[in-house]
Amino acid sequence: MADYTTSIEVEAPAEVVFAHLVVPARMVRWMGRRASLDPVVGGEFAVDIGGSLVRGEYLEVEPPRRVVVSWGMAGSADLPPSASRVEFVLTPVPGGTRVDLRHSDLPTARLDGHAEGWQHFLARLTTTAAGGDPGPDTWTR
Repeated sequence: MADYTTSIEVEAPAEVVFAHLVVPARMVRWMGRRASLDPVVGGEFAVDIGGSLVRGEYLEVEPPRRVVVSWGMAGSADLPPSASRVEFVLTPVPGGTRVDLRHSDLPTARLDGHAEGWQHFLARLTTTAAGGDPGPDTWTR
């Protein structure tokens, strides 16, 4: 198993960034084409991303500073629903919010693809949370 970690800074308050992790309409502005989210512990976390059906649940929700979800892919043998864990920690910084992401318990063979995906999607989060339009998402993998 492998872990992936990265950080970005977003020119928006933590409350705005947090909303992009828990409100379906805001989630799909930066990641996925459809989302069904119930941001309470044990609530559904379902995002359809470029043909992949990400399925899991909210494990921790601490507005506006932290969100932890389980993560996996419907129909996947090596990364089934809820098999891995994604943690977002939001920290106020001058001019906005630092987002620290940790995706843990990934199968080693999936690490590079998820690293590439997170870089793609976090760039989109940076744009949309700051009020910009990242355009249609064309991610496929």
